[in-house]
Amino acid sequence: MKNGVKTAVLLAMMAGLLMLFGELLGGQSGLTFAFLISLVMIGGSYFFSDKLAIRSARAVEVDQAQLPEYYHIMQELTQLNDMPMPRLYVSPEQQPNAFATGRGPKHAAVCVTEGLLKTLSWDEIRGVLAHELAHIRNRDILTGSVAAMIATTISYAARMAMWGSMGRRGNDRNDGNPLIGLAFAILAPMAAGLIQMAISRSREYEADRRAAIMLNDGEPLASALEKLHGYSQQIPSAVPPPQASHYIINPLANRKVTMSNLFATHPEAEERVARLRSGEWREGV
Repeated sequence: MKNGVKTAVLLAMMAGLLMLFGELLGGQSGLTFAFLISLVMIGGSYFFSDKLAIRSARAVEVDQAQLPEYYHIMQELTQLNDMPMPRLYVSPEQQPNAFATGRGPKHAAVCVTEGLLKTLSWDEIRGVLAHELAHIRNRDILTGSVAAMIATTISYAARMAMWGSMGRRGNDRNDGNPLIGLAFAILAPMAAGLIQMAISRSREYEADRRAAIMLNDGEPLASALEKLHGYSQQIPSAVPPPQASHYIINPLANRKVTMSNLFATHPEAEERVARLRSGEWREGV
């Protein structure tokens, strides 16, 4: 409950930032427009985030006959947690990784990459699948999608505002201060990125904890995270940046550091492994 309240507050802050930006750029009409855009984005995330994620991963659905171990592990975990069976997918990506998507337990999908199936043991894969099922149980996918879409919109609006402020220099009819708009255009995406990072990191730690509780053992996921982190530094990925936050390990970790990379949505792998191996997940169980 504490983690859920924190996420709700952070999402409200991000939506408020978008509307404040709208009001700054267009007054009352800008505020109304920003509010409507927020509703459209949330609705789009609710209904289409899973389709976008699966399509971007070029994933194909698999059944029990094709990958029996994959199917049986997920069947066992869903029965243990009294949850519906999600659709199972495999992406041709050679970097070992995985993600869950969908708006809730009844409309969920889990995707693993071919690289993950080739490099991890089935015990480690069990840890990864427990982590993804925890995301589904907590409805983290929708939360992350909404946060990502709002952050993207703020960044896009910031670029428009920056060019607009530059274009209005010397215009005597402009009653506002273009420097204020320019400053907000620079700072708003940074603030949105920090909020998105806080939301994502919080949900990743919670999914790790819940996965360890499911298995009554933190080692399978800890071992998997160590390997996935190592491979992410060596094997490039074609995952689009907007989808990267959905994966269990940042698939773009080996790319050159940019301003966007500094606002990482994934906790440090070393810290996640340490928490799992310390037994911290047992607290409150």
